[in-house]
Amino acid sequence: MTARTGHVAMVLAAGFGTRMRPLTNTCPKPLIPVAGQPIIAHDFDRLRAAGVTKAVVNAHYLADQITAWCATVTSPATIVSDECDAILDTGGGIARALPLLGDDPFFVLNSDSFWIDRGTPALSRLRAAWDDARMDCLLLLCDPGHTTGYDGTGDFAIAGDGRLTRAKHAPGQKAFAYIGGYLVHPRLFADAPAGAFSMNLLWDRAISAGRLFGLAHDGHWLHVGTPEAIGAAEDWLKRNT
Repeated sequence: MTARTGHVAMVLAAGFGTRMRPLTNTCPKPLIPVAGQPIIAHDFDRLRAAGVTKAVVNAHYLADQITAWCATVTSPATIVSDECDAILDTGGGIARALPLLGDDPFFVLNSDSFWIDRGTPALSRLRAAWDDARMDCLLLLCDPGHTTGYDGTGDFAIAGDGRLTRAKHAPGQKAFAYIGGYLVHPRLFADAPAGAFSMNLLWDRAISAGRLFGLAHDGHWLHVGTPEAIGAAEDWLKRNT
Protein backbone atom coordinates (compact mmCIF):
# COMPACT_ATOMS: atom_id res chain seq x y z
CA MET A 1 0.00 0.00 0.00
CA THR A 2 1.24 3.49 -0.86
CA ALA A 3 0.29 6.74 0.82
CA ARG A 4 -2.02 7.50 -2.10
CA THR A 5 -3.95 4.20 -2.05
CA GLY A 6 -7.65 4.90 -1.61
CA HIS A 7 -7.17 8.66 -1.67
CA VAL A 8 -9.78 8.97 -4.48
CA ALA A 9 -13.16 7.27 -4.99
CA MET A 10 -15.56 6.66 -7.87
CA VAL A 11 -19.25 6.62 -6.94
CA LEU A 12 -21.55 4.97 -9.49
CA ALA A 13 -24.77 6.98 -9.82
CA ALA A 14 -25.75 6.76 -13.50
CA GLY A 15 -28.29 3.92 -13.46
CA PHE A 16 -32.03 4.07 -14.16
CA GLY A 17 -33.13 2.40 -10.91
CA THR A 18 -35.90 0.49 -12.68
CA ARG A 19 -36.64 -1.79 -9.72
CA MET A 20 -37.25 1.29 -7.58
CA ARG A 21 -40.09 2.59 -9.79
CA PRO A 22 -42.35 4.52 -9.42
CA LEU A 23 -40.08 6.48 -7.05
CA THR A 24 -37.40 6.76 -9.73
CA ASN A 25 -39.76 8.12 -12.35
CA THR A 26 -38.89 11.59 -11.08
CA CYS A 27 -35.90 11.06 -8.78
CA PRO A 28 -32.64 9.20 -9.48
CA LYS A 29 -32.20 6.21 -7.21
CA PRO A 30 -29.10 7.56 -5.41
CA LEU A 31 -31.19 10.50 -4.17
CA ILE A 32 -34.04 8.39 -2.76
CA PRO A 33 -34.07 9.13 1.00
CA VAL A 34 -33.40 6.38 3.53
CA ALA A 35 -33.32 7.21 7.24
CA GLY A 36 -33.44 10.93 6.59
CA GLN A 37 -30.87 11.35 3.85
CA PRO A 38 -30.28 10.23 0.24
CA ILE A 39 -28.73 6.80 -0.24
CA ILE A 40 -25.67 8.41 -1.84
CA ALA A 41 -25.17 10.57 1.26
CA HIS A 42 -24.70 7.43 3.36
CA ASP A 43 -21.94 6.39 0.93
CA PHE A 44 -20.29 9.79 1.25
CA ASP A 45 -20.34 9.36 5.03
CA ARG A 46 -18.26 6.21 4.50
CA LEU A 47 -15.84 8.09 2.22
CA ARG A 48 -15.28 10.81 4.80
CA ALA A 49 -14.79 8.24 7.56
CA ALA A 50 -11.99 6.68 5.48
CA GLY A 51 -10.29 10.01 4.76
CA VAL A 52 -11.08 10.06 1.03
CA THR A 53 -10.30 13.53 -0.32
CA LYS A 54 -11.70 13.37 -3.87
CA ALA A 55 -14.81 11.71 -5.30
CA VAL A 56 -15.88 11.30 -8.92
CA VAL A 57 -19.61 10.68 -9.43
CA ASN A 58 -20.93 9.54 -12.80
CA ALA A 59 -24.33 10.73 -14.00
CA HIS A 60 -26.69 9.77 -16.82
CA TYR A 61 -30.32 9.31 -15.75
CA LEU A 62 -31.77 12.59 -14.38
CA ALA A 63 -28.19 13.81 -14.37
CA ASP A 64 -29.13 17.38 -13.49
CA GLN A 65 -30.38 16.21 -10.08
CA ILE A 66 -27.20 14.22 -9.42
CA THR A 67 -25.08 17.21 -10.47
CA ALA A 68 -27.07 19.57 -8.23
CA TRP A 69 -26.63 17.25 -5.23
CA CYS A 70 -22.89 16.95 -5.86
CA ALA A 71 -22.65 20.73 -5.85
CA THR A 72 -23.81 20.73 -2.22
CA VAL A 73 -20.99 18.43 -1.09
CA THR A 74 -18.10 20.18 0.62
CA SER A 75 -16.05 17.10 1.53
CA PRO A 76 -14.62 15.21 -0.21
CA ALA A 77 -14.02 17.42 -3.25
CA THR A 78 -16.54 16.11 -5.79
CA ILE A 79 -16.45 16.04 -9.60
CA VAL A 80 -19.22 14.82 -11.93
CA SER A 81 -18.31 12.51 -14.81
CA ASP A 82 -20.93 13.26 -17.47
CA GLU A 83 -22.34 10.17 -19.20
CA CYS A 84 -25.44 11.80 -20.67
CA ASP A 85 -24.41 10.75 -24.18
CA ALA A 86 -24.22 7.01 -23.50
CA ILE A 87 -25.18 4.09 -21.28
CA LEU A 88 -21.79 2.74 -20.20
CA ASP A 89 -22.61 0.17 -17.48
CA THR A 90 -20.37 -0.19 -14.44
CA GLY A 91 -17.07 -0.88 -16.16
CA GLY A 92 -17.53 1.57 -19.02
CA GLY A 93 -18.45 4.35 -16.62
CA ILE A 94 -15.29 3.87 -14.60
CA ALA A 95 -13.16 3.59 -17.74
CA ARG A 96 -14.46 6.94 -18.99
CA ALA A 97 -13.63 8.56 -15.64
CA LEU A 98 -10.08 7.13 -15.39
CA PRO A 99 -8.40 10.47 -16.33
CA LEU A 100 -10.10 11.98 -13.26
CA LEU A 101 -9.14 9.12 -10.93
CA GLY A 102 -5.35 9.19 -11.14
CA ASP A 103 -2.71 6.48 -11.23
CA ASP A 104 -3.13 4.94 -7.76
CA PRO A 105 -5.63 2.36 -6.48
CA PHE A 106 -9.04 3.99 -5.94
CA PHE A 107 -12.28 3.04 -4.24
CA VAL A 108 -15.48 2.32 -6.15
CA LEU A 109 -18.87 2.49 -4.42
CA ASN A 110 -22.35 1.74 -5.71
CA SER A 111 -24.79 4.50 -4.75
CA ASP A 112 -27.85 2.26 -4.37
CA SER A 113 -26.88 0.55 -1.11
CA PHE A 114 -24.76 1.15 1.95
CA TRP A 115 -23.30 -0.69 4.89
CA ILE A 116 -22.96 -0.21 8.62
CA ASP A 117 -19.44 -0.44 9.99
CA ARG A 118 -18.48 -2.17 13.21
CA GLY A 119 -15.14 -1.00 14.56
CA THR A 120 -12.63 0.01 11.88
CA PRO A 121 -14.41 1.46 8.81
CA ALA A 122 -14.64 -1.06 5.97
CA LEU A 123 -12.89 1.23 3.47
CA SER A 124 -9.98 1.66 5.87
CA ARG A 125 -9.81 -2.12 6.22
CA LEU A 126 -9.70 -2.46 2.43
CA ARG A 127 -6.89 0.07 2.25
CA ALA A 128 -4.91 -1.71 4.97
CA ALA A 129 -5.38 -5.10 3.26
CA TRP A 130 -4.26 -3.89 -0.17
CA ASP A 131 -1.20 -5.73 -1.54
CA ASP A 132 -0.17 -4.10 -4.80
CA ALA A 133 2.13 -6.94 -5.78
CA ARG A 134 -0.66 -9.54 -5.68
CA MET A 135 -3.90 -7.63 -6.30
CA ASP A 136 -5.61 -5.81 -9.12
CA CYS A 137 -8.93 -5.54 -7.27
CA LEU A 138 -10.09 -6.13 -3.69
CA LEU A 139 -13.86 -6.54 -3.19
CA LEU A 140 -15.80 -5.91 0.00
CA LEU A 141 -18.04 -8.92 0.66
CA CYS A 142 -20.58 -9.85 3.31
CA ASP A 143 -22.09 -12.99 4.78
CA PRO A 144 -25.65 -13.08 3.35
CA GLY A 145 -26.89 -13.61 6.90
CA HIS A 146 -25.64 -10.13 7.80
CA THR A 147 -27.63 -8.32 5.13
CA THR A 148 -31.05 -6.67 4.81
CA GLY A 149 -32.87 -6.46 1.49
CA TYR A 150 -30.62 -9.00 -0.22
CA ASP A 151 -32.33 -12.12 -1.54
CA GLY A 152 -29.34 -13.84 -3.14
CA THR A 153 -27.28 -16.75 -1.87
CA GLY A 154 -23.83 -15.19 -2.39
CA ASP A 155 -21.57 -14.26 -5.29
CA PHE A 156 -18.01 -15.27 -4.39
CA ALA A 157 -16.07 -17.80 -2.33
CA ILE A 158 -12.96 -16.61 -0.49
CA ALA A 159 -9.91 -18.88 -0.45
CA GLY A 160 -7.59 -19.04 2.54
CA ASP A 161 -5.21 -16.55 0.93
CA GLY A 162 -8.07 -14.15 0.13
CA ARG A 163 -8.33 -14.93 -3.57
CA LEU A 164 -11.85 -15.07 -4.99
CA THR A 165 -13.73 -17.64 -7.05
CA ARG A 166 -17.25 -17.30 -8.36
CA ALA A 167 -19.52 -19.08 -5.87
CA LYS A 168 -21.05 -21.17 -8.65
CA HIS A 169 -17.59 -22.62 -9.32
CA ALA A 170 -16.96 -23.43 -5.65
CA PRO A 171 -19.71 -25.82 -4.55
CA GLY A 172 -19.68 -26.55 -0.86
CA GLN A 173 -17.73 -23.42 0.06
CA LYS A 174 -19.17 -20.48 1.99
CA ALA A 175 -20.59 -17.91 -0.44
CA PHE A 176 -20.36 -14.18 0.25
CA ALA A 177 -22.38 -11.35 -1.27
CA TYR A 178 -20.67 -8.52 -3.13
CA ILE A 179 -21.89 -5.37 -1.38
CA GLY A 180 -21.03 -2.54 -3.73
CA GLY A 181 -17.59 -1.42 -2.63
CA TYR A 182 -14.04 -2.22 -3.67
CA LEU A 183 -10.49 -0.99 -4.17
CA VAL A 184 -9.06 -1.30 -7.67
CA HIS A 185 -5.84 -0.41 -9.50
CA PRO A 186 -6.22 1.42 -12.84
CA ARG A 187 -4.10 -1.26 -14.52
CA LEU A 188 -7.11 -3.59 -14.42
CA PHE A 189 -8.62 -1.42 -17.17
CA ALA A 190 -5.56 -1.66 -19.48
CA ASP A 191 -7.24 -4.00 -21.99
CA ALA A 192 -10.85 -3.01 -21.31
CA PRO A 193 -13.21 -2.79 -24.28
CA ALA A 194 -14.43 0.55 -25.58
CA GLY A 195 -17.92 1.69 -24.67
CA ALA A 196 -20.28 -0.12 -22.34
CA PHE A 197 -19.22 -3.16 -20.33
CA SER A 198 -19.76 -4.67 -16.89
CA MET A 199 -17.07 -4.89 -14.24
CA ASN A 200 -17.85 -8.60 -14.16
CA LEU A 201 -15.79 -8.90 -17.34
CA LEU A 202 -12.69 -7.51 -15.65
CA TRP A 203 -13.33 -9.40 -12.43
CA ASP A 204 -13.43 -12.68 -14.34
CA ARG A 205 -10.15 -11.75 -16.04
CA ALA A 206 -8.66 -11.00 -12.62
CA ILE A 207 -9.91 -14.32 -11.24
CA SER A 208 -8.19 -16.13 -14.12
CA ALA A 209 -4.97 -14.29 -13.34
CA GLY A 210 -5.30 -14.98 -9.59
CA ARG A 211 -5.49 -11.24 -8.87
CA LEU A 212 -9.08 -10.75 -7.62
CA PHE A 213 -9.23 -10.76 -3.82
CA GLY A 214 -11.97 -10.30 -1.24
CA LEU A 215 -12.37 -9.02 2.30
CA ALA A 216 -15.31 -10.05 4.50
CA HIS A 217 -17.19 -7.10 6.01
CA ASP A 218 -17.61 -7.31 9.76
CA GLY A 219 -20.75 -5.16 9.90
CA HIS A 220 -24.12 -5.18 8.14
CA TRP A 221 -25.16 -4.42 4.55
CA LEU A 222 -28.40 -2.70 3.60
CA HIS A 223 -29.44 -3.36 0.00
CA VAL A 224 -32.10 -0.82 -0.97
CA GLY A 225 -33.22 -2.25 -4.30
CA THR A 226 -37.01 -1.74 -4.23
CA PRO A 227 -39.49 0.67 -2.59
CA GLU A 228 -40.31 -2.04 -0.05
CA ALA A 229 -36.65 -2.35 0.89
CA ILE A 230 -36.62 1.24 2.16
CA GLY A 231 -38.85 0.36 5.09
CA ALA A 232 -36.86 -2.78 5.85
CA ALA A 233 -33.61 -0.80 5.91
CA GLU A 234 -35.08 1.91 8.13
CA ASP A 235 -36.52 -0.68 10.53
CA TRP A 236 -33.12 -2.38 10.82
CA LEU A 237 -31.41 0.94 11.48
CA LYS A 238 -33.92 1.85 14.20
CA ARG A 239 -33.34 -1.46 15.95
CA ASN A 240 -29.57 -1.68 15.59
CA THR A 241 -28.04 1.81 15.53
